[in-house]
Amino acid sequence: MTIREDLSKPILLFNDECAVCRVIARWVTQSAKRQAGGSPLIIRPIGNDPLALRALNPQLDIWDAYANIHLLMPDGSMRTNGEAVAETLRRLPSTRWLARSFDVRVFEKRPFQAILNVAYMVLADLRPLLGCESCGIPPPWLHPFHWIAQRIKGRVMPKNHTAVAMGHSM
Repeated sequence: MTIREDLSKPILLFNDECAVCRVIARWVTQSAKRQAGGSPLIIRPIGNDPLALRALNPQLDIWDAYANIHLLMPDGSMRTNGEAVAETLRRLPSTRWLARSFDVRVFEKRPFQAILNVAYMVLADLRPLLGCESCGIPPPWLHPFHWIAQRIKGRVMPKNHTAVAMGHSM
């Protein structure tokens, strides 16, 4: 990863070890290319160099960057999770119209941003079920679904696999 880049554009960091993150990053890259005048974002994989990440922003921890999406803003601030998604959508020509909804306030609250934040948390929790081995293990609320997914993939043996393998039943 190049440490010094065009700091006039936000830098979107993504987990290049995660299949879900790669698909989303590819979509963002293709959407950004459609904008006249060049991409409004720099899209970079996290890589495996914690010092390079810290050079971009001293508060950036590599493990947090793997677990959550980060958008480093030109002014030095950092957006994460649903806020990073909303800011990314604001910068893409094809989704700018949708991103306006995240700024709508009702009684000083941003309900659409709150929905996006929850949706991001659910997707982040689901990534291990969707094939991302670098995202760790699913949280406790997803353990039954993870177990089912592993059974479907054939990765989990039955509890009494020795008896089953020998043709015995209990």
